[in-house]
Amino acid sequence: MSGYRNVQPGDVLSFGPFSLLVGSRLLKRADKTIPLGGRALDVLIALTERAGEVVSYSDLISVAWPSATVDEANLRVQIAALRKALGEDKGARYISNVAGRGYCFVAPVSHATGPLTVAEGKGDEERPRKLPPQLVRMVGRTEAIRAISEQLMRGRFVSVVGPGGIGKTTVAVSVAHALLTGFRGAVSFADLGALTNPQLVPTAVASALGLMVQTHDPFGTLVAFLGDKKVLLVLDSCEHVIDSAAVLAERVVSEAPQAHILATSREALRVEGEHVHFLYSLDCPPEHGDRTAEEVLTYPAAQLFMERAVAGGYSAPLNDVEAPIVSAICRRLDGIALAIELAASRAGALGIGGTAELLDRRFGLLWHGRRTALPRHRTLNAMLDWSYSLLSQHEKEVLCRLSVFVGDFTLRAVCSIASDAESNESHVATSVVSLAAKSLVSTNVISGSTYYRLLDITRAYAAAKLADCGENERVSWRHAVFFAEFLQQNEIVQSKFGEHDLSEYAPHIGNVRAALEWALSDHGDVGIGVDLAAWAAPLFIGLSLLNECRGWCERALAVIDAAGGNTRLEMILQEALALSSMYTQGHSAQIRVAIERALVLAETLDDRPRQLQLLAGLNLFLNRLGDLRGSLAAAERGSTIARATADVGGLIWAEWMLGISHYLEGNQASAQLHCERGLTLAAELRGFNGNYFGCDHRIRALVALARVLWLRGFSDRALTTAKQVIDEASSQEQPISICVSLMYCSSVFLWTGDFTSAAAFIEKLIAYSGRYSLEPYRAAGIALQGELAIARGDAATGVQLLKCALETMHAEQYRVVVTTVLGALAEGLRKSGQLAEALSTIGDAIAQATNTGARFELPELLRIKAQILAARHDRKLAINSLREALAVAREQSALALELRAAMTLARLLSESNERDRARHDLALVFNRFTEGFETSDLREAREFLSELRT
Repeated sequence: MSGYRNVQPGDVLSFGPFSLLVGSRLLKRADKTIPLGGRALDVLIALTERAGEVVSYSDLISVAWPSATVDEANLRVQIAALRKALGEDKGARYISNVAGRGYCFVAPVSHATGPLTVAEGKGDEERPRKLPPQLVRMVGRTEAIRAISEQLMRGRFVSVVGPGGIGKTTVAVSVAHALLTGFRGAVSFADLGALTNPQLVPTAVASALGLMVQTHDPFGTLVAFLGDKKVLLVLDSCEHVIDSAAVLAERVVSEAPQAHILATSREALRVEGEHVHFLYSLDCPPEHGDRTAEEVLTYPAAQLFMERAVAGGYSAPLNDVEAPIVSAICRRLDGIALAIELAASRAGALGIGGTAELLDRRFGLLWHGRRTALPRHRTLNAMLDWSYSLLSQHEKEVLCRLSVFVGDFTLRAVCSIASDAESNESHVATSVVSLAAKSLVSTNVISGSTYYRLLDITRAYAAAKLADCGENERVSWRHAVFFAEFLQQNEIVQSKFGEHDLSEYAPHIGNVRAALEWALSDHGDVGIGVDLAAWAAPLFIGLSLLNECRGWCERALAVIDAAGGNTRLEMILQEALALSSMYTQGHSAQIRVAIERALVLAETLDDRPRQLQLLAGLNLFLNRLGDLRGSLAAAERGSTIARATADVGGLIWAEWMLGISHYLEGNQASAQLHCERGLTLAAELRGFNGNYFGCDHRIRALVALARVLWLRGFSDRALTTAKQVIDEASSQEQPISICVSLMYCSSVFLWTGDFTSAAAFIEKLIAYSGRYSLEPYRAAGIALQGELAIARGDAATGVQLLKCALETMHAEQYRVVVTTVLGALAEGLRKSGQLAEALSTIGDAIAQATNTGARFELPELLRIKAQILAARHDRKLAINSLREALAVAREQSALALELRAAMTLARLLSESNERDRARHDLALVFNRFTEGFETSDLREAREFLSELRT
């Protein structure tokens, strides 16, 4: 079987009513053998073995005439014999001639195992929102969908490559719908066509996946998020951002073993693992041979033409007289789907003959184009020139002005930007509807609203026309002004950061980016750019595009710094810069500078609500930085402003922040009072949103309350609150809130001795923070894992984990839990016998707690220090340290820590034969508890008291 690739002698290839027995070299129809010559059989086997592919003339000649030199005329004779034997003269369709390249077997072919079947025209009953809708009927692409689906499942990465307008996106969407069940709905569609900056590719893909990118390595974030999930990611329109798309695709394929990628592009991405599927033109009726209307309509190009003609108002069925004209039009348009649709849309007004005549008369020269251009580029240019010339003057003007839009746009936006003194908005709207009817503008319904869109090739063509008439700068200016005003006037977008879900505004993001890019460029209008950057900042933050927000804010602020600017706009930009930077660049000094500058501006403008928002940010930033005195001062300042302005929402926030700050400084009675007071006020104020400065402060307050309740001796209530806050945060699906709840509430379960629950929540914290690349929270999870290991008796592992976590926390400047981690590390070092290092470590922890104001940890740190001193046989110093721990715990109303210190002291006294004193002192503390008697500390104290009585 020399010359064939995968066919074996025993194979049977089936197509239509025919069976091809390769080993016997027989072609059968039912039980009847079809007579064929040897060379015709060679050609047939070669074509069917590579069904769906174009087999070159030279390859077919080398198969049929392996030892002879013949020309293509000999091959055409064999092809003609095959077509006759297969009944193509009676309307069947099996072999297609691809001009200048070779022949393609177009009918489905199966082996004994059968081909992969793909349902066409049927989607799931409920289509995922991330996947565009599937066409009810698609012409001529069944085999392409089958082949791409099969190759995608086998090779994981397929690029559908072809010229603009050929139908790449339509095919990709159909493949995605066909594979929905196999991926259990885990299919995401990323439209890269709306991007103007290649660096935004990972951000756009992350947004399609519902992922918030918050690191300097967005590619790594995506890979970490995907992990070993079985997903299908469709990357649509990669050509203008191909380098970034290629990097992303290669990393996903190599590092996420269950992820599949389906890309569409005008050129191959050319990276490791890519399988390229070239999407060719629709098959057209051949030039020679008189064919009836029935025969012509067996070709996909003709089917598409007539379907679109009927949709455009052509009512007569295709007859035998006009069938050759339709065939000629399809060939003239090179089988390109978009060109055929545009031509067919005119048949209702001009008729089939009139459409062909106009095409021939006006565009014969332009059809050929430049010889150096690719043929299909020439075809598309000719098609667009023709379509453009059929428009009225006003339609031409509107189409050119539409080229300023990137991605989806509304009719309101069009009317504002494309209208002028000569054309009012109603005329513009009429022209847009007309352009949509002529297939130059597509429509789409998103969240119940109608959006319009120019196809890429149409937009590029119209943009060139706009530049030729010298209007591009004026239209770009109007485009930027419209979106600045649109965002400024939208109360939902301009509400405080995090108050509303802004996902329904996502379709506008491509135009906002394009407007910013133009306005802040050398030839743009920087004043409009600053306005737009400020009003767009909430949208970028609301869509979790934090890195992008930070970049636009920095560019706009640089312009303001250079030329002076609007105080209010600068205030908004500084706030947005601080918020977006806090989660993307660690806790740098730039964040504090931005917050404090914005606060000065808010005070100048007497903007009290903005002051509260910024003080919330300052409180949060200083808290994370470990400056607890500064954090408390910001909360107190916020409380003063809220009371002065009778701002109930601000007062609730201030109560929560005061509660958290008092908890951290070690005043647990005040902490409980403020947290509960804030929660009560929030319950009374229906619909209150606890989001301030991008963070849900209700979650933070509940977390603090759970810990405060445990410290004050209310262990049962603490556990109930911890479970509540974890459930509440999980239901909101906000990564940061979920991590906050897991990080702080895991400790409550650890403290009460519920190691099983603690371990489960810690594992969840590590996995969740890793998925979203929230390194500080992941480090905290590793530290908790280390603390748990020590509590379970594995001190060596615990010490190793804690040291690893500390390195990350120092790198991220995440200091709020460092003293806790140092205390746990000192405990682990003590248990592993490293007493000198343990004493040094606990000394550092105590000094840091004292210097930062985090005094809530002092009783426990002093107790750990006493245990280390006792292990070094410094009994007197150990007892002194414990008495200090008891005094500080009583001062803080931290009954739980007082019990721990009393237990350690009682054991030391018992070892010195002071059992009565030990029992008396421990009982005084134990008897003050009213709940939590089944938690580990109280059980241990009860058992020890029993021992001391015997």
